[in-house]
Amino acid sequence: MVVVEVVKVTDQLRDGYDVVVLGGGAAGLSGALMLARARRSVVVIDAGAPRNAPAGGVHGLLAREGMRPAELLRRGRAEVRGYGGQVVSTEVAAVAPDDAGFAVTLADGRSVRARRLLVATGLGDELPDVPGLRARWGRDVLHCPYCHGWEVRDQAIGVLAGGPLSVHQALLLRQWSDDVTYFSHTMSPPAGEEAEKLAARGIRVVDGEVVSLEIVEDRLTGVRLNDGTLVGRDALAVSPRMTARAGFLTGLGLLPVEHPSGSGEHIPADAGGRTEVPGVWAAGNVTDLSAQVGAAAAAGATAAAQINADLVAEETRAAVAAHQNPFRAGVEARVCELTTGARRHGL
Repeated sequence: MVVVEVVKVTDQLRDGYDVVVLGGGAAGLSGALMLARARRSVVVIDAGAPRNAPAGGVHGLLAREGMRPAELLRRGRAEVRGYGGQVVSTEVAAVAPDDAGFAVTLADGRSVRARRLLVATGLGDELPDVPGLRARWGRDVLHCPYCHGWEVRDQAIGVLAGGPLSVHQALLLRQWSDDVTYFSHTMSPPAGEEAEKLAARGIRVVDGEVVSLEIVEDRLTGVRLNDGTLVGRDALAVSPRMTARAGFLTGLGLLPVEHPSGSGEHIPADAGGRTEVPGVWAAGNVTDLSAQVGAAAAAGATAAAQINADLVAEETRAAVAAHQNPFRAGVEARVCELTTGARRHGL
C-alpha cells in the first residue's frame, strides 16, 4: 500500500514574524531554511519571477548540476515549509519602520510585521536594445561564462560590447573556445593595452553596430551589422546593466548605489549581509552582482545565522533586564500587551 502525503499550502499570513524574507530565490530560500531550522517564525515573500528562469539548467552547483531552475526552487520551498516556514506568492509593495521592527506592505493589499528583514530579491537585467536578443536570453545569448561556457564550448562565440567588463568577458570566453569575436557595437573599438590583449589571444575585433540577430530553425546563426554584413556566430555573450530589485526599500532610506565594477547597482552590505539600516540584511545578487546560485545560497545561510544571533542577543538583553527587575519587566510587558490589543481593535 502506497501512502501519499498531502501537504496543505496556505498563503494566510500571521500578524508578525521574527523574520520576513523578501525574495524566494536561492539566497532567500536558503536563509529561510536556516531560520526555520533555528525555530524562528519566518515567511518568504516571492514574486515568482526568478532571474534565471529562461536558463535550461543550473550549473556549477554541487550535486544539483543541470537541474532546471524551477525544480530547484520547488524543492527549496518544500524544504522551508517542512520546517514550519511559509512561502507566500506575491510582490512587496513597500517597507516602513514599525514599533515592532518593520511593516511590510504587499501588492495584494495585505501587510505583515517583522522584527528583522532579509532582502534577497535579486537583480533585473537591462539588455542591449537589439531586436531578437531578449527572446534568446538564457539560451544562445548568455552572460556568465561559468554558467554557460561549457554549453557553448568550441563554438563560434560573439561578445557584444556594452559595458566596462566586455573585454574581460571576451578574454574569459577564450577559455572555452578558440573562435571568439568581439563586436564593438555602439562603443569605441578597444585600444592600447586592451586591443593588445585581444590580439594576443586571437580574438577578432569587428567594428560597427549590431542591428539584429540571425535565427534559423530556432537557433542563432549570426549577427547582422548596420552595413548589412552578416557575421556567423553560434552564441552571443552580452554584458547587461544589472539593477537591484529593491525599490520598495525607499521608505527605510535604503537605496541602491552604483557597484564598484560599474556594471550596475546593488544594496551595499558587509560580509555577513548586514546593511546600513539596523535590522535589515541583504543576500544574493541584490548585493553581490557576481554571485552564482551556490554563492547566493551560501550568502543567504550566512545572513540568516547573523540575523538569528542578533535576535538571540536582543532576547538575552530583555531576559537580563527581567531577571534584574522582574516587577518592572512585568509591568512593561503588560502595557505592551494592552497597547498591542488596543491597536488590533482600532482603539
